[in-house]
Amino acid sequence: MRADRNFRGKTVVVTGAGGGLGAAYARRFARAGARLGLLDVDVAGVQALAAELAGQGVASLPLDCDVTREDACAIAIAAVQAHFGGVDVLINNAGITHRSAFRDTQSAVFRKVMEVNFFGALYCTQAALPSLIERRGLIVAISSIAGVAPLYGRSGYAASKHALHGLFDSLRAELAASGVEVLIVCPGFTATGIGAAALDGDGTVTRHPQSTVGRVATAGSVAEVVFRAAGRHRRLVVLSGTGKATRLLHILVPTIYERLMARALRRELERRP
Repeated sequence: MRADRNFRGKTVVVTGAGGGLGAAYARRFARAGARLGLLDVDVAGVQALAAELAGQGVASLPLDCDVTREDACAIAIAAVQAHFGGVDVLINNAGITHRSAFRDTQSAVFRKVMEVNFFGALYCTQAALPSLIERRGLIVAISSIAGVAPLYGRSGYAASKHALHGLFDSLRAELAASGVEVLIVCPGFTATGIGAAALDGDGTVTRHPQSTVGRVATAGSVAEVVFRAAGRHRRLVVLSGTGKATRLLHILVPTIYERLMARALRRELERRP
């Protein structure tokens, strides 16, 4: 059995670190002695987090980074490497969602969701890969239950998360001989700001009230699970009993799962303020 990873003195890069899950991941790895590269378009958010961490004696580097721009990702990762000497862990967390029926959703919304959720992870991984290989590091891809099962009214979001699985499962196989590991994480509904900023079908912020299935997790509890999974060399983590049941139902009895899921979530698209 391999020993658990020790993150003390390691450099962990988190995208979407300005709040929500990203900030929770940063805080958890900071408690383990890691140094943090904090990337987000929310500059005030990462600067506030960096100040908080500095007050705890944790070294971090807050950076303005729009993950939809390949050049911005390359510049940010290069800045982290110059500041800390390299990258040991990359947590591809930045993400957005939408809540709108497929027939009511403009193609630009699908493109925007894919640019953030999929291409943002791809760009940052490509930029950090040489350092990760050199350090036999770890790539963490934050997917979703929507990455392993359909999700009503979120076809673009689900598509982006399914794409993450295809990319990072394949990359894991390519990197096996290099010592770089890949962990894919599938949280369920979590209390973060992503729901409040969800796009509607026309690209504006939706006014549909959000419906959820199962218990809504806290960002801190999800971060704890991810931290432990990263240390224990896990390949895939599906969070919560609801998430595990969802995955199993979709595999074994997909028509029943789809009917139950649609019943639980379709009302949010039918209720307009």
